[in-house]
Amino acid sequence: MTTSAGNQDSILVAASPPSARLGVLAQYGLLAGPLLSMLDSSIVNVAVAPIARQLNAPLTEVGWTLTGYLLALGTGLAGTSWLARRFGTLPVYLASMLGFTLSSACCAAAPSVGWLITARILQGLTGAPLVPLAMSMLLGAKNSARTVSPLAGMMLFLAPALGPTVGGALIAAWGWRSIFLINVPVGLAAMIAARTIPAQRAPGRAPAAPLDLVGLILLAAGLTGVLAGAGQGGSAGWATPGSWAPLAAGTMLLAGYAARAARHPHPVLNLSLLRQRTPAIGMLLCAAASVVTFAAVFLLPVFAQAVQGHSAAATGLALLPQGIITGLGTVLGQKLLARLSIRTTVTAGFAILTAASLGLLAITATTPLAVTAAILAGRAAAIGLVITPLLDAITGTVSPAGLADANTLFNICQRIAGALGIGLIAALFAASARSIGPVPALHDTGLLLSAVAAVAAAAAVMLPGRRDEPRRSTDG
Repeated sequence: MTTSAGNQDSILVAASPPSARLGVLAQYGLLAGPLLSMLDSSIVNVAVAPIARQLNAPLTEVGWTLTGYLLALGTGLAGTSWLARRFGTLPVYLASMLGFTLSSACCAAAPSVGWLITARILQGLTGAPLVPLAMSMLLGAKNSARTVSPLAGMMLFLAPALGPTVGGALIAAWGWRSIFLINVPVGLAAMIAARTIPAQRAPGRAPAAPLDLVGLILLAAGLTGVLAGAGQGGSAGWATPGSWAPLAAGTMLLAGYAARAARHPHPVLNLSLLRQRTPAIGMLLCAAASVVTFAAVFLLPVFAQAVQGHSAAATGLALLPQGIITGLGTVLGQKLLARLSIRTTVTAGFAILTAASLGLLAITATTPLAVTAAILAGRAAAIGLVITPLLDAITGTVSPAGLADANTLFNICQRIAGALGIGLIAALFAASARSIGPVPALHDTGLLLSAVAAVAAAAAVMLPGRRDEPRRSTDG
C-alpha cells in the first residue's frame, strides 16, 4: 500500500504485475471511503450543541448520534470478514460505500433527532467494512510489497483525530448539516472511482462459507459492550455502572467468542493470526501507537483553545502539518525497512516517539502555536516511521484471501485501544487539571505518553531481527 519513489501514480512498487497496479482513480476510491468513515466517528462531537438547538432536543438525546454510530460500527465490523468471503471484497465495499453515502444524505436531511439517530446507526453499520476492506485491496495484490502510501498512513493515524477540527470549520461556514452533506459527492465519486480497481486486488466470493450466527452475535455484542463502556467511561466516569458494566459484559462476550472461534471450522472472524508471535506483537504495538498518537491530538486542541485562548481555526491549522509529516514518515519507514529489520525500524520509531512526546513538557499557557505544531510534527514523523514495518509484521504471513480477516482484526484492535486508551488518559487529564491545573496536568500526560512509547520500544525487540527471516504463510 505504498507509492514508489519513481511512480507517484501507483501504490504498488515497480515489481508488482502491471494488471494489479492502482491508478489515481482506484487509489481515490479506496481512500475516500475509509477517510469519510473515520472522520465521521468523531466529526459530530462539535455538532451536538448546534443540532440540539435546531432540532429542539436535549443534549443527552442528541448524544446518541455519537453513541449509536460507534455501537453500530462495532456491530458492522463483526460481520465484515464473512460478508467479504460470501459476496466478494469489492461488491461489499461498493455496497457499503453506497449505504454510507445514502445514510449521510439522510443525516443531512433529518427533520428530527430520532431520524438523525437512526440515520447515524445506518452510517455506522454501512461504514464499518470500509476501512478493513479498503486495506485488504490496498495490500492484496499477490507478489507485491505490503506497505502503506503516505495518504493511507495519514488516514490510519490522523483522520479520526481531525474530525472535530474539520467539523468545526464546516459548521462555522455552512451549519451542522454540511458535515453530513459533504459525504454525498465525495462518496459518489469514490464509488465511481472504485470500479477501476483491478480484479487481482479484490479477493472473490466463497459462496460455500457458512455463517456462524452464534459467533456473530457473540462478537457483535462483545464489541458493542466494550465500545459502549469505553465511551461512557470517557464522558461519565469509569467508576459508574454505565461504564464498567457494559465493559465487563463485552469483555466476557469477546472471550466467549474467542473460545468458540478456536473450535469452529468457519469462524465469522478468524483469530488465528493472534496465535502467531510476530502478528500478535505487531497488533499490540499498533494499538500502543494509536493511544500515544490520538491522546495528544485530542487533548492539545482543547488545551490550545481553553487554556491558551487560540481560535478553532488557528488550532486546526496547527494540526495540519502533522498529517503531511505522517505521510513523509511512512515513506522513510519503507526505505528503512528495505535496509533494516522490522525490529530495528520499529524500535527506532518508538524511541523517537518517546523523545518527541517529552516535548509536551515544554508546552505552557503562553507557548506559541508554531511550537506546538512542531512538537506534534516530530511525533507524527515517528508514527509514520513505524506504520509500514508494523503492517508488514501483521500481514506479511497472510495470503490475499485472509487479508479481510487480518485487516478487520487490526481495525477492531485499533478502535478498542483508541477508545479505552484515549478515554482513560482524557479522564486522568481532567482529574489532574482540576486538582493541580491544566498546564501541570498536560505535563503529567506527556510523561505518561512517553512512558507508553518507551515500553513499546522495549517490546519491539521481540519483532523479527533479520530481513531474510523465514515467515510461514497463513490464511488467517
